[in-house]
Parts: sequence; C-alpha cells; structure tokens
Amino acid sequence: MPVHYQISGATSAEISASVESGVRTGELPSGAPLPAVRALADGLGVSPGTVAKAYQVLRQRGVIETAGRNGTRIRPRPPVTATRAALRPPVPPGALDLSSGEPDRDLLPPLGPHLAALAARVGPPIGYAEAGVLPELADMIRDRFAADGVEAPAVTVTSGALDGAERLLTAHLRPGDAVAVEDPGWSNFLDLVAALGLRAVPVPVDGEGPTPHGLRAALAAGARAAVVTTRAHNPTGAYLTAARAADLREVLAGQDGVLLIEDDHAGELADVPLHPLAGATRTWAFLRSAAKPYGADLRLAALGGDEATVARVAGRMRLGAGWVSTLLQRLAMGLWRDPAVTAEVVAAGRSYDRRRHALLDALGERGVTAYGRTGINVWIPVADETRAVTTLRDSGYAVAPGALYRQATPPGVRITISPLKESDISPLADAVAAAASSATEWGRTVR
Repeated sequence: MPVHYQISGATSAEISASVESGVRTGELPSGAPLPAVRALADGLGVSPGTVAKAYQVLRQRGVIETAGRNGTRIRPRPPVTATRAALRPPVPPGALDLSSGEPDRDLLPPLGPHLAALAARVGPPIGYAEAGVLPELADMIRDRFAADGVEAPAVTVTSGALDGAERLLTAHLRPGDAVAVEDPGWSNFLDLVAALGLRAVPVPVDGEGPTPHGLRAALAAGARAAVVTTRAHNPTGAYLTAARAADLREVLAGQDGVLLIEDDHAGELADVPLHPLAGATRTWAFLRSAAKPYGADLRLAALGGDEATVARVAGRMRLGAGWVSTLLQRLAMGLWRDPAVTAEVVAAGRSYDRRRHALLDALGERGVTAYGRTGINVWIPVADETRAVTTLRDSGYAVAPGALYRQATPPGVRITISPLKESDISPLADAVAAAASSATEWGRTVR
C-alpha cells in the first residue's frame, strides 16, 4: 500500500526523524503503512541496511510496529507529540461516545470544598528539604493496603499508575527485555512497553484474569517482569478470583528474578474483594491510582512493595520530578478521611454495576456474548472488528476498536458504560446485536 507522505533522509537518523515528523504533523496517522525496507531504500538512494537501522530505532522507541504479512506501520498511539486531533479517533457529531474509558464525571466527588479547606490549613510554604511523601499519607496507604490483604514493607506515591509502572520498569529492566502483559490489556501500558524498547509477551486473559498456563509460557519465554490487573480489568472487566490468585502464586513461586506489578486502578470503586499476589516474588509492587474514584486531575497513585523496589522508585524520582506535590497528597488525605466522599464513591461503584449488568443482560437477551464482571467497560468479541466499529458508528455509537488492546486475542470492541443512561441500554443492545454477528469464543476459564 503506498504512503502519501514522502519520507526523506540520507542517513538512518534523518530517515527516522522524517517518520517522526510525519507522525507529529498527522501526515502519518495511527496505522499508516510504511514502505518495505528495500522499496524505501531504492526510493531514497540509500542502502537497505540504512533503512533497516532507521526502522529498528523507530521500533525500539515504540513509534512503529511490524505486523507480519501486513508489513510495518505506525503504532496506534506512538510516543511522539502530535496535534490533539491526531491523538484519538474522532467521535462523529451527535454520536454517543462510549470509547473513552473514563468514569462518569457526574459521579466524581466535588473537589472544591476540600481545596478550600486545604487552602485554609496548608500553612507556610515548604522547602525542598521538607518535600517528599507525607508521613501521615504513608501511614494511611499502609492501613488501606493492609485492609485489603496487601502487607507492604515500604510505600511511596507517584504521579498516577502509569508513572509508577514506568519507574518500576526502567528501574529493573533494560531495552530488549521481555515483559509478560495481559492480552487483551490496557492500551496505555502496551504503548509504554513499546516506548521503553521492551518486548511484550502476551498472556491470555479470561474472566478470572491472566491464565496460569499463559503466564507460565511467558516466564519460560524469558519475561523479566509480569503485570497483572487485580480488578476491573481494562478492557474486559475480568478480576482476579481467589482460586486464580492461588494458581498464579504457584506459577510465580521461585521466580525471584521477576518483577511483579499489580494494578488495582479501580480501587474503592470495585465491587468484588481483592485477591492480591503481593509478595509472590521477591521483587514486587502494588499500584492503586486515585484517578478513577476521584478524578483524573488527582494525579496520584499509591505504590507499595518490597523495600528495595520502592527505594529504587523513590530514589529515581528524586533525580527527576522529585516528589508528588504535597498539596495533592494533602488533598488525597482529605478525600479519604471524609465519610461523605466515601459514600459517594460507593454509590458511584453501585451505579456502574447497575449500568454494566443492565447492558450485559440486554446483550444476552439478544444472543450477544459479552464480558464485564467488574469495572466500567464491557468487552464484546466480534467476527469483524472494522465492520462492527463502523456499523455502530453509523448507528450513533462510538466504541473503541479491540485492536488498541489486543495482541493475539481475536477481534472485539470495548464499550465504556459510564455515559449510559437507562434509556440508552435497549437501543444500544439492538445496535450491538446487528454489528457483532458471530465471533470467536473469548473468556472461557482456563486452568
């Protein structure tokens, strides 16, 4: 397939810079195919080795990917700053946006009263010497983790879960190392792995989380880190049951050289008990973001783990960002201490549960197989992903294509239920039934 954007350059550095420029301006959008190595080399008058080197650099940076017979193309969300319009597929005017993966903003607790209270008691400005994790917040994190069965010898805070994951991976791995990742899995994390030059090894996910045989195969393939979502898995809604956690602990036993990262991003919104893997390996970390329950502006995630792992993250932060703002830390403490906010978060979780169950029931009545045991997303296997997304768009619904989240998993689409009203459920289910048709089975529990 020809590429309209004209890649230029006489060296590998110039060629890779030209591709990045095309991505930045939007002339090489997500999924755009690139010429074959020899064809581009002939067009530029350089050796195939020069083009191959440029592609290698771009691949290691997560800008491009090689898709077998489909050739080389721009990744769905390459780590290159682009115009805002190029960052996300457009939602047609008048369509109901079910693609965002965001919580319902009407259910987020208002921050204004807590910001006002914080302003009244914040005290004099602090200096660099006093900055860092507030001892009161660290104690609260330990207590909240312990209440869920996570006994963390050390804790810190990062600027969100993805920031914490990046710091964990860069502290323990080097470009080229393999990471066991859920398939399908969180698209942001897949993009991060690619941007760090790491190699993603897919681990199949069913309704109970990563499968033991899939994790065992990934570790046998040399994975030096493994990432597990405990609840409200994005995009499938899977959650780690007690039985599955026991099976995964057995797989991880003796894998002391493997970094285990657990992501409990739903936190207080989850309607199922936590069954953590914390401590299953010698090197481990447990992350819980504040964004889903309290809003995206609260850029804070609690991170617990073994002392060496947490110390590496905290030490690296001191050399860069330094610390998460103590103002944000105090705001988080105020929210956690407020019984009214706790009640609001519980009510939000129940609202999401009602919407999710209503959609799943409506789809089941129409013979559509769908998954979503927890969280704010529903995963629907489809026979033809492009057809399903297009058909739903033409029916007035913007959904997320499964290609953003999957590696070896069959096609599917993700629907975020947080924008749905009760009156939306039935017509949406009708539209999905018309769009999904027959699909490859997904979600069968595999021991």
